[in-house]
Order: sequence, then structure tokens, then C-alpha cells
Amino acid sequence: MERNRHTLPKAERISNRKDVERLFAEGTAFLVFPLRVVYILRPDATDHPNVSILVNVPKRRFKKAVDRNRLKRLMKESYRLNKGILNDLPSLAGNQLQIAFLYIHQEILTYGEIEKSMKKVLDILKSKIV
Repeated sequence: MERNRHTLPKAERISNRKDVERLFAEGTAFLVFPLRVVYILRPDATDHPNVSILVNVPKRRFKKAVDRNRLKRLMKESYRLNKGILNDLPSLAGNQLQIAFLYIHQEILTYGEIEKSMKKVLDILKSKIV
């Protein structure tokens, strides 16, 4: 019996500067309010996990670090609980999907609203990748 693990380890987060630059230079973007999503499917990336993410909240819109950190926590949590939508895709075998979630709204939304848009984002990504 395999246990469904809702974790978000360090290996599933994009932190390499070259990866971030490549993601924003070559990636495809779309908008699901309040999130702007940039993604890229990299072939033959077997040494990395199938899906890795980057979460960003701009300092220009939220001056206080407390607010930025709260939004990042909410976005990571909603992704963590719903990432199973993407992990089971057969097209990810031997490939790596890199995703950047950018928060674009002016106000702090509730967790329910963020999770609703995160589910929508993951469904759209699933349909674009398959």
C-alpha cells in the first residue's frame, strides 16, 4: 500500500539562477487571476524531479515581508496539497516541468481563493502538457 505523500522538498523547488533565467526567457505564460504562471517542459532532465516550482510575490506590491511570506506560504501549501494532478502525467516520464507562480493581485486573498485558482492553473497545465 503506497501512502500519498503531500510534501514539498527542497529538490522540488527551483533555486538555480540559470534555471530561473531559462524559465523566464524560454517559458510560456498564462494568467489565472491572481496568479501569472510561466512554465517550460525540459526534455531529458532525469536527474531532477518531474515537477519543480518557483513562488514569487513582488516587493513592489507588498512592502512588508510578513505579507509576502504569508502569500508565498499560502501558494506553496495550495500547490503541495494539489500537486497530484500533475505528478501522474505519463508525458512527464524522463522530462521535467518547471513552473513559476507569480502573485499579481494588489491585496492578500484568502487561502480558499488562492487554492481555487491554483487548482485551475494545475488543470490548465495538465491539459496543455498532455
